[in-house]
Amino acid sequence: MPDYPSLAARIRALTEGETDTVALMATLACEVHHSDDRFDWTGFYRVTAPGLLKIGPYQGGHGCLVIPFERGVCGAAARTGAVQLVPDVEAFPGHIACASSTRSELVLPVFNANRELIGVFDIDSDQPDAFSEDDAKAMTAILEETFARI
Repeated sequence: MPDYPSLAARIRALTEGETDTVALMATLACEVHHSDDRFDWTGFYRVTAPGLLKIGPYQGGHGCLVIPFERGVCGAAARTGAVQLVPDVEAFPGHIACASSTRSELVLPVFNANRELIGVFDIDSDQPDAFSEDDAKAMTAILEETFARI
């Protein structure tokens, strides 16, 4: 598990004063991706139209380019505004296999200062049951702190 307090401090220092959404997403995706070997694909899907997510900054292999809110784990996080902690993606109804190596997934909704959904943050692992509630809580806090400024 990453040292989440150190990761949060590093992201805070790197993004201090930054308000550009893409710059924040790119920096966060990079820092989180390299913080833990469990993280096989780490990135953002941005809300670009009602009910539609498009790929944003990420680290890892190619992701899906477009995800409707009605499909997959990322769509569920966007549609419900709730964290999706999926220990086995094969057991998730409607899972979209952007990468055949993905075994488990943690997807967190991303809100701006007005509590408007601006995207989701997707962390995939090639290991089954790779994520815990502790991961979800720590990442939620990092996202809230980072994106509360926009």
